[in-house]
Amino acid sequence: MNEILGQSPDLTHILRTLPMIALSDASVLISGETGTGKELIALSLHEQSRRKDNALVTINCAALPTEDIELDLFGRSNEQGEVTFRGRLLAAEGGTVFLDEVDALPLSVQAKVLRFLEAGECQLQGSHRLHVADVRILAATSADLPAEVKAGRFRADLFYRLQVVPIELPALRERSEDIPLLMKHYLKAYAGNNAVVRLSKEAEQSFLHYHWPGNIRELQNLCQRLALLHAGELLQPGDLPREMRPEVTIQQHQFQLPPSGIDLAKVELDLIEQALEMAAGNRSKAARLLGISRDTLLYRMQKYNLSP
Repeated sequence: MNEILGQSPDLTHILRTLPMIALSDASVLISGETGTGKELIALSLHEQSRRKDNALVTINCAALPTEDIELDLFGRSNEQGEVTFRGRLLAAEGGTVFLDEVDALPLSVQAKVLRFLEAGECQLQGSHRLHVADVRILAATSADLPAEVKAGRFRADLFYRLQVVPIELPALRERSEDIPLLMKHYLKAYAGNNAVVRLSKEAEQSFLHYHWPGNIRELQNLCQRLALLHAGELLQPGDLPREMRPEVTIQQHQFQLPPSGIDLAKVELDLIEQALEMAAGNRSKAARLLGISRDTLLYRMQKYNLSP
């Protein structure tokens, strides 16, 4: 599940540059929307670097309480300068530290991270003694850091120091040609010993036309759910989450009214049958087409002896 999959031009260009970037110790800023695979890029950079035999320490800056971030990063020492709690930067000696959601760092901690980037040294809580560590820094953000700098929430000098090498990941909707590859990969991977889920052409189109606000992570989670609940089945659009279905509305489709001169009951029956056909038997969708509640539709189906 840690593979970076895709053949789109933007992603292909990024993957081509990773080996060159990995050989350097320059800091890297990986930007992109949530779920675009920033952590996979960081992992790939570490695994292709000279530091691969040492630790990759990931720190989610947004997940740590503000009062604990400095201690967690740098650690604590006594008045003599002896380390009593080793922070993650010191613990990653010889390896790589990945600062995920770096935009969440408080300004007071940003100053200390900047000092570490510039001199490779840090001051632990409890002492004025400086400690040195050989660590490469990778950072990631889904925020607009230039806007954060302009708003005074992020230090400009730290921003420029982090993005010695910038990598901007495209959103999944910007690389839609990769969706079939990712979809098939995850459905097969999550099938395990079960039969692989298959998609009708209409369901595949739903995957392609959906805007994927959660990007690859959303697609991966959906494939896991489908593999669990629909093993071996051929899925139709109606089997997908509601937000992915091509909703049919009265405004989009013209109901065929029967000829004039017949009774209203016949008109009502014909409209119900048309709505059910257009909704592929989905009663909730048929009710929405008719502009009535699902309970009302069920009542009228019973009235006309239609199978509920």
